[in-house]
Amino acid sequence: MDLFEYQARDLFEKHGVPVLKAQVATTPEAAKKAAEDLGGGVVVVKSQVKIGGRGKAGGVKVAKNPDEAEARAKDILGLDIKGHITEKVMIAEGADIAEEYYFSVLLDRSNRTYLAMCSKEGGMEIEQLAVERPEALAKIPVSAIDGINDAKAAEIAEAAGFDADTAAKIAPVLKSLWTVFEKEDATLVEVNPLVKTGAGDIIALDGKVSLDDNADFRQKEHEELRDISAENPLELKAKKLDLNYVKLDGEVGIIGNGAGLVMSTLDVVAYAGENHNGVKPANFLDIGGGASAEVMANGLDVILGDDQVKSVFVNVFGGITACDAVADGIVKALEILGDQATKPLVVRLDGNNVEEGRAILEKAAHPLVTLTDTMDGGADKAAELAAAK
Repeated sequence: MDLFEYQARDLFEKHGVPVLKAQVATTPEAAKKAAEDLGGGVVVVKSQVKIGGRGKAGGVKVAKNPDEAEARAKDILGLDIKGHITEKVMIAEGADIAEEYYFSVLLDRSNRTYLAMCSKEGGMEIEQLAVERPEALAKIPVSAIDGINDAKAAEIAEAAGFDADTAAKIAPVLKSLWTVFEKEDATLVEVNPLVKTGAGDIIALDGKVSLDDNADFRQKEHEELRDISAENPLELKAKKLDLNYVKLDGEVGIIGNGAGLVMSTLDVVAYAGENHNGVKPANFLDIGGGASAEVMANGLDVILGDDQVKSVFVNVFGGITACDAVADGIVKALEILGDQATKPLVVRLDGNNVEEGRAILEKAAHPLVTLTDTMDGGADKAAELAAAK
C-alpha cells in the first residue's frame, strides 16, 4: 500500500525523523486556516496524490501568507496529475534550504536483501540521476539482521561523499528512517529531498512510503491509513474476501491455483490474444490450494463484476486439492451465482483426479462452461470468446 505524503510524514514524526509542521486541507478555506495555524508566514501547498512529478504538473506551490495559501489551494485542488485527481493538499511550513540530498531504503528483490541509496544531489528525479550520473548515487546493501546502525549509517554517508560535519548530522536521521522501514513493515522509504537548512539542521522535506500488505496481520493500525476512495473497488472487494487479486487492463478473467501457474496463464493468454483482436488478461487471481465452492464463487463474483471481462479462463492443477473438488467448487459456484454468471467460462483441469473432475463438469453440462485439455488450448478459446463479445 502506497501512502500519501502527509501519511508518510506522520510516520516519520512517530519514529523520530525530523519533519516540519504541516496540516491537511480539502478546501481552499481550510488551507488558509492551516496556514494561519502554522504562523501566517511562508508555507508550501502540496498536492496529495500517489504519483511522482507533482512539482512539474503544478501541484506544489509556495505561498507567502494565508491568503496566498488559499489561492494556491484553489488552483491545486481538483488538479489532474497523471490521472490522479487532487482531493487533498498538505500545507507545510516553509524551509530555509541550504542543500538538498536524497535517501531511500527499499526491498531489493533481485538480490534478496535490503538496499540503501543516498546522494548529495537531491531534489531531482532520482531515475534521471541514476542514468546520467550513476557515480553520484551511492548504493549500499543493508543486512536484515543489523539494519542501519551507527556503523552502517556512517558507511552510507561516506559512500555518498558527505563531509564529516554533515555525515555526523545525517547519520541519526538515516537510522530513524530505517526504524520507519523496519517497524512499519515497509518495502520502500524514500526522502527526496532530505535537506540541510541554513541553520545546519537535517529535515525530511518530502516522504514516500510503501507498506507491505502481507504484514497487515501484525500492523492492524495500517488499515486506518488505507484510502478507500483511491483504491480499485474490485481489489478492495477481493481483499475483504481474502482473495489474492490484482486488477489488470484486459478482457479475459483469470482464475488459477498457485502464483506460478497464474503468472504462466497470464503470459499464455496474452500470447493467444495476439491472434484474437489483441485481447489481454483482465486480472491476476490465485485461489490457493483450497478451491472450495465458496472460494470459487467469491473469485468468480469479483471477476464477473469487472465490466471489461468478456470471458473467464479457469486454469487449475490438482495437487493437494484434487480436480474433482475443484470441479465441485465450480458447479456449486455457478449455482450460488445464478443469474449473475453471464460470461463464458473456459476450464482446464490437470493433475490429481483429473478424470473425475472432468466427469463432474460434463455431467453438470452448464451452458457457460467449455472444457479444454491443455493450457494453450484453454487460453486460445478464452481469447476467442472474449474477442467475439
